[in-house]
Parts: sequence; structure tokens; C-alpha cells
Amino acid sequence: MAKDPVCGMEVNEETAKLKACYEGKTYYFCSEECAKAFKENPLKYTSSDDPCRRCGICC
Repeated sequence: MAKDPVCGMEVNEETAKLKACYEGKTYYFCSEECAKAFKENPLKYTSSDDPCRRCGICC
């Protein structure tokens, strides 16, 4: 099971109808709303050890 990066709900990768690829990783979503939120601002929902990548502004 994958975790929807927006709401945290578990999503079955094999049956998920909504997904997006970002920086080489596939993300799965439970709803159109979550998929849309992710696509509008993927940096908000992806983790990174680089603090500049997290904020998306300083670098």
C-alpha cells in the first residue's frame, strides 16, 4: 500500500486510478482533490533533506 502524500490515506498501487510522477517517483492519490492539490504544489507534499527544496523559494 502507498500513502496519499496529501491526506495520508492508504492507497493500493495496483488499483489506484489517480497517480502522478514527480522527480522519478510515483505518487498515488485517493481522490481527484488530493491529486489536484499535489499537482498544483508538489514541493509541499514531497520530503527532502535539502531545506531549500522544502521551501521552494530560497534557492
